[in-house]
Amino acid sequence: MKLKVYLKKYRLIDGAEKKLVRRVGDGSIITRFEKTPLPQGPDDVVCPHFLELKWATGCPFNCSWCYLQGTLRFQPQKKRPRVKDLRKVAAHVESFLEQVDWYSELLNTGELADSLMWDNNGNPFSKFILSLFKDQKRHKVLFLSKATWVDNLVKLKATEHAIASFSLNADKVARRWEKGAPLVLKRIKAAKKLSEAGYEVRIRIDPIVPVYKWEEEYKKLIDLIFENFTPERITLGSLRGLQSTINNSHDKTWVQYLSENSNWGKRIDSNARYWMFFTLINYLKENYNYSSIALCKETVSIWEKLGLDYKKIKCNCLL
Repeated sequence: MKLKVYLKKYRLIDGAEKKLVRRVGDGSIITRFEKTPLPQGPDDVVCPHFLELKWATGCPFNCSWCYLQGTLRFQPQKKRPRVKDLRKVAAHVESFLEQVDWYSELLNTGELADSLMWDNNGNPFSKFILSLFKDQKRHKVLFLSKATWVDNLVKLKATEHAIASFSLNADKVARRWEKGAPLVLKRIKAAKKLSEAGYEVRIRIDPIVPVYKWEEEYKKLIDLIFENFTPERITLGSLRGLQSTINNSHDKTWVQYLSENSNWGKRIDSNARYWMFFTLINYLKENYNYSSIALCKETVSIWEKLGLDYKKIKCNCLL
């Protein structure tokens, strides 16, 4: 059954206008993330409106600051993993692929779930979803994950149809607040395996936390990444917490680092955020000649203070 694809003319971050997909059918599977209005002033958050592929909800890991704790608080299963009816997912995806042929999209499967959480069983999600994309070359799937279950993607060799992105943190930070998630080195090794298999692999270093000797900790992380492979893109983000996330977090010790209110919840002080980004961006440039860097949900003022043009943003969720 072909579902209706709803369109909308959007004003983009760079000021241009373009007709894009707003949702497919009822929007329960494919919908555009529009929770961040276009930035107008210096304190507004920069976050382009990307397309979500909501195949599942939840995550098997227990990161203390996981926003799913707040986002899914009214669901009966809370943030426990739940996969939707894959027949419905297929119907929505097929309708999208059949009808959207005038531009290219990256469909993010990791906004409401860990993209690889269902890849360690006999019916891997990656195999299912990429089978739907294999006969076209316009659109791609984004897998965003902390998991290390990448063998299915390696076997599929779907390098034209998929982009992989791994969420990483300093080892000291991950051991303290990313409970249940694979060790950082194991995530990097999984990313390396996909990179060597020919996939575009991106990295998110998010959330950066100003722990004791944070400069040393995050520089170690960067060194570890580049000792193994070179990411196509790195997106940096600082610790932040919506009030709903804070209220539903069992371990609130991370909240001690948040001292500033914003239109995206509580944040680290803006001067501290600037210094963290400045330090890591310069370390990447000076030591690895690397400049394919963006910021995640950061304010216009921080972008400008760093000398970066947010209107040319190429962050994790965009092609």
